[in-house]
Amino acid sequence: MSGHSKWANIKIKKGKSDAQRGKAFTKLGRELAIAVKQGGANPDANSRLRDAIAKAKAANMPNDNISRSIKKAAGEGDGDNYEEITYEGYGPGGVAVIVEAATDNRNRTAGDIRHYFDKFGGNLGQSGSVSFMFNKKGIILIENDGKISEDNIMMDVLDAGADDLSTDEDYFEILTEPGDFSKVREALESKGYEFAEASVSMLPTTMTKLTDAGQIEQMERLIDNLEDMDDVQNVYHNWEQEE
Repeated sequence: MSGHSKWANIKIKKGKSDAQRGKAFTKLGRELAIAVKQGGANPDANSRLRDAIAKAKAANMPNDNISRSIKKAAGEGDGDNYEEITYEGYGPGGVAVIVEAATDNRNRTAGDIRHYFDKFGGNLGQSGSVSFMFNKKGIILIENDGKISEDNIMMDVLDAGADDLSTDEDYFEILTEPGDFSKVREALESKGYEFAEASVSMLPTTMTKLTDAGQIEQMERLIDNLEDMDDVQNVYHNWEQEE
């Protein structure tokens, strides 16, 4: 259990604007709503909802917003019915991209996603075209603020049943099997740990470097435009960006 956190380098962004934060809360609210629709509004009886709440809290979503999203989704006939769809394709330079969407209009979402792939030097592929280059993992990031003993967190992570612990100067990264994510997260939460990220995600097994300045700009714009879509919940890729 050692090494450096690749996930933090991919996903953690500095200085999110208020607009970006608001959009992130909207997406988290949609994730909460889907969890409620699938398993009810009681987190004690709905593990997916517990996980969605933990993810929202890790993103600093206010408790009032979380409660409001759950209550709205639990209301009879209230809220939208979202369909979860995963899209796969290649960005410029052969970068593998997975897009997870939650939409109430499949045709609109597919058309918009295809438009951005085409516009920024990529192409949308068939299901399975790039997912073989990713592993589905539970990922928990805990800020390395200098107050946590590496020996202590390693023992706690092992006791919780996690697969791996990596460290760098900013974060402790804990990986779990998807089926173990909830129990590991809850075990660490019960010991007082606070999370900077807590979700089941797609982690690339191989990375792709881009050296052409034009392709780098296109890749940045592809990711930004996909993430800016209301229907898109998550964008995963295997682009190895310069630190």
